This record gives sequence, C-alpha cells and structure tokens, in this order.
Amino acid sequence: MLTSRRASGFTLVELLVVIAIIGVLVGLLLPAVQAAREAARRMSCSNNFKQIGLAIHNYHSAYKMLPIHGSGTEGGRGGIPWEIYSDTVHSSNRRLSFLVGLLPFIEQQGLWDQVSNPLWGRSDNYPSGVGIDYPWNPMGCTPQNDGYRPWVSEIPTFRCPSDPGVGLPASGRTNYAACLGDSSYYGDRGSIYVDNDALGSEVSTPVPVPYIQVSSRASAARAKNRGFFQPHDQCRFRDILDGLSNTIAAGEIATDLGDRDIRTMGYDNTSNSAIRNNPSFCVDSADDTIDPDRPGFWHPNATVFATTEDSTFGRGFRWAEYHNYFTGMYTILPPNSEVCTTNWRETGTNPPSSRHQGGCHVLMGDGSVTFISDSIESGDRRARMVSLSGTGAAAPGAPSPYGLWGSLGTRGGRETIGESL
Repeated sequence: MLTSRRASGFTLVELLVVIAIIGVLVGLLLPAVQAAREAARRMSCSNNFKQIGLAIHNYHSAYKMLPIHGSGTEGGRGGIPWEIYSDTVHSSNRRLSFLVGLLPFIEQQGLWDQVSNPLWGRSDNYPSGVGIDYPWNPMGCTPQNDGYRPWVSEIPTFRCPSDPGVGLPASGRTNYAACLGDSSYYGDRGSIYVDNDALGSEVSTPVPVPYIQVSSRASAARAKNRGFFQPHDQCRFRDILDGLSNTIAAGEIATDLGDRDIRTMGYDNTSNSAIRNNPSFCVDSADDTIDPDRPGFWHPNATVFATTEDSTFGRGFRWAEYHNYFTGMYTILPPNSEVCTTNWRETGTNPPSSRHQGGCHVLMGDGSVTFISDSIESGDRRARMVSLSGTGAAAPGAPSPYGLWGSLGTRGGRETIGESL
C-alpha cells in the first residue's frame, strides 16, 4: 500500500506575511516604548528636583537661612570680583551658586570636603603651579577654572536624564537653576560693592576686603531682585511673603548642545536697558534673529555667544557659577522661550527650559515639584521690567506684568493664585 509524504514547513508567502505582521506590531509598539522611557526619565528628573528641594529645607533648618546664591571667599586681585576677568586662583570672589552650599545635603559630603578645605591636585595644566606647588584655597577659585577638579565634577542629582548634554566644552553641567524673580536688570548685582577706583591699573593689586554694602546698590537690589533667591544677599523662608507653596524656588534648564538652540545659547547684541524696556527685544529688533525655517534655533546670521564670546558660554555649563546665565532663571518669558541677554552675567530673560515635551519642571518653595506648561498665562512679554528707576507698572513694588507666571516668581507680590498648577 503506497503512502504519500509531504514536507512540513512555511511557504515563502507565509513567511513574508509573518514578517510583515511583526513589522507592523513593532511599528505600533515602538512609540509606546519610547514614551514609556521618556516618562521614566521625566519622573527621575522630578525626583532629582525633589532632592534639591529637600536639601534646601535641610540647609535652612541647619543654618536658619537659604544657601546664598553668590557666595564664596573674598579678596581677588583686580577687577570687579564677580567678573570673569578678576582673580582666578586665590578666591572664589563671591561667585558660587546656591548649589555649592547644598553639597553636604545631597550626599556629596566627599566633594564638599574637597571644596571647603585646601585641595592639592588639578585637572589640567592651568593655572601654572596651583594644585602642585601649593594647594587651592578653601572654597576654591572662580568657577570658570577647569583646573579646579570639584568645579568640573558631574553630579547626578544636578542632571536631568532627558538632557543629552555631556562633556566639553562645559565644566560640570546642571539642569536646575535658582529662581531670581521677574526682573533681571543687572541681575548679577546685590548690595555689595567694590571700589574699583582704589585698584588703579595694576591687576595684581588686591581688592579691598571685606566687600562693603552700599546704600544705592542695596536700594536697586531690593527693587529688582524679587525672587526666591537674591544674589549675594541672605534670604530666609520668612522673607517669602506669598507663601512657600505659591513661590517658585528653582526651575529646570536645558544645557547647550552647540546647535544654536534659542533656549540654550544667548543672543548677544543689545544693551541692559533695551532688554529691561522690552524683554522681547531680540525678537523684535531684526529680521535675522530667529530662523523662520526652524523657529527653535537662532538664524545663521544672529550674534550669539558662540560667535561673540566663547563656545564655553552655554546655558547650564557651570553648576558652581552663580551668574544667572548658568544657574539662574526668571519668570519673565514663559518656559522654553528664547534667551535674550546682554552678556553672560548681566541683564537677560533666561527663562526655564527642558528636553521634556510641552513644558518644564519647577521647584516650589515648599519642596513640591510641578510641571509648568509652555502655554502658562504670562501677561505682556513686552512689558518693562520692574526696577528702581521704573514708574507706573514698572515701579518698585508693582505687581508682576507677566501674569500668573510672573506672580509665581516673586516672593512678596501678594498675588492671589486662584487656580491649581
């Protein structure tokens, strides 16, 4: 009796159908997987911010004040202390950010011990001799020095996992910045002052110490420095008259990737008064500022820091530097708006930004973290900033002209927040 045998297996058509089905399923699932990964990174970013908020509260509990934004040792040689051209070796020149003081409270005691004590060693060959022939002084040097190892350390708590920026030309990067209020007019200045006339032309002449407070500087600072942190000056929770839960303590910032992103590289072609009078000056002043074909980037002809200053002047490039371009943010323009600034240290919009979709995280004074949408009500983006010389809506003590967003950035405006964030 004859029996026919047929070989088992897939035909070519069946195999192609199976491959096509798998391809369709992968195409459907991949966006969901990417979204899940970003959600996890966003959650991790929020947790880092919460750790910073807890550190701020623990610091205040220990010292009865907030960490000073613009702290450090005094006694540079030549130039205004908080300028980059002043002493680079012997003193930190009151240029350390609030993040430096938080190191012991975010489980970075080892790094804090290096900063707060004389330190031998260096990360490169500049400046000559320091770190080898004799140690760095306690509290280090000015933060642009890559030779001082602590300033080039990458601290995981200060980084958002969604931000891909890493390595040179930055020093140690940060994605979290102090909220300095809704007015950035000469935002680097507090009440301290150095008599530059006493120095003469000799850069080796020691700057007189201690730095003194001057009435005119203090008056200007009180009028314009309306945020949770105030450069160079002591702040306490009791100073937050609007309530900790209604005041932004810090905001998220994206670090620069060298791609002329309007959020991470500053437009540098204007004056302090121009930005004070119109925070949208960089958009209104010329046709070749923001690229019309790529609205998230500066026009190829735009004058940005990468062309006028140095490629190391990127947003978030120095976690130890107090200047608002590196570790500060303002509630003037809404999140993810353009960085319009005079230079890396004075007047600038410097809004918060992030690599998340549609907004960014902010840390409230009570330690809670909130995600703020780009579309938050932000008033008139062309309104003059409040300053000592302002009148009418720009007079000292006037309500923020930047709507709900501006109100959240001020500590004593007595605004009523009538909606849930």
